[in-house]
Amino acid sequence: MANPMNPTMSENTLSAPLLSVSTSSTSSTSSDTDDSPATSHRFALQDAKFQLPSIPVSGFCSYRSLAVLSGHIGSVSCLAVCGEFILSASQGKDIIVWQQPDLRQFTKFGQGDGSVKALVTVGNKVFTAHQDSRIRVWKVSRSSENIFRLVDTLPTTKDYLGKFMKQSNYVQTRRHHKRLWIEHADSISCLAVYDGLIYSGSWDKTLKVWRVSDLKCLESIKAHDDAINGLVASKGIVYSASADGKIKAWGKEGKNSHSLKGILEGHKDVSLNSVIVSEDGSLVYGGGSDGFIMGWEGNSEFVSWKLVCEVKAHQMAVLCMCLMGEFLCSGSADKSIGIWKREANGGLCRVGIISGHEGPVKCLQTSPYSVGGGFLLYSGSLDRSLRVWWVPKQSTKREDTPPIESTEKNSVTLC
Repeated sequence: MANPMNPTMSENTLSAPLLSVSTSSTSSTSSDTDDSPATSHRFALQDAKFQLPSIPVSGFCSYRSLAVLSGHIGSVSCLAVCGEFILSASQGKDIIVWQQPDLRQFTKFGQGDGSVKALVTVGNKVFTAHQDSRIRVWKVSRSSENIFRLVDTLPTTKDYLGKFMKQSNYVQTRRHHKRLWIEHADSISCLAVYDGLIYSGSWDKTLKVWRVSDLKCLESIKAHDDAINGLVASKGIVYSASADGKIKAWGKEGKNSHSLKGILEGHKDVSLNSVIVSEDGSLVYGGGSDGFIMGWEGNSEFVSWKLVCEVKAHQMAVLCMCLMGEFLCSGSADKSIGIWKREANGGLCRVGIISGHEGPVKCLQTSPYSVGGGFLLYSGSLDRSLRVWWVPKQSTKREDTPPIESTEKNSVTLC
């Protein structure tokens, strides 16, 4: 096995589509702030704090902590991988771009009246969701390739002007209070991108659909009976996980509308905090506030879905999950990261536990590039740090975690 302390990147060429200079411009609504680097030179980088010793975990195999990246002024709330870059955002409203594979800080940006809850990248734009119920759109400056500029906020002014005059465009959000249907009434907790559309889920229980090309809000769906905590899109289906204990599947109907295709039921009175889908769309996993991970197997038509996995993954709530091939990684309020291997029937077998964070693990992302016979796992925590781990794909030992029979009689509803 290659030495994981000096991993060699695969021969895949790393590209930077996100940070390429745009050929078109949009009027910026912000000026350069103190968060922008003092120089525009790409390689004027700040040193990251590295922690290199190997950390054996739970007797499974030697996972390694490659780096502890600091710099956020608040708890790390979300991560995104784009080409050779890692983006991390925090409750302190700041967003940091880290460069792979040297894990150095590339640039830093961000502003707004609310902490960053979620972020996604589309081409050379970054979309960030905030606690103040707005989505902000960032673009690389034409004059300097490592300075991000705020170019718009959703809903856009154009969208407001086109709708505020008609009373029929207003909806009741709470007693004696109305808003335009294009507005979220509470924190936006999650974002997903699919086929030219951006989906936003909010604590206001709604799912909204935005078109990337003109940033217009196309649809607002009263999706759940409680806050929406997670979103993922795959094979034409958008899955929303909610504090009401359900994962709902939404499919496109016509040009601009979506309809409910099915419902996956979690444990009674347990919030579902995260949802992920396998690459082929046949498996959906939900992480709950009771520490369980549940998995369902089926197809995108939602003709027949069945519960295939139900494991007690953590002692406290599962807050986030991500997939890397046959591996599932789970982050928890108990400060640990679980490494799981997917079996042929969709079940999960635990092959490792990673400890090291001093606070709950709020977000996880994996790098798509092979490194020394394993992969890189990025974890963000309420301890304000971003940690980088090397996870081997060949595990030397695994722990038996037999599935627990479901006590729920009806875990799948077809619509």
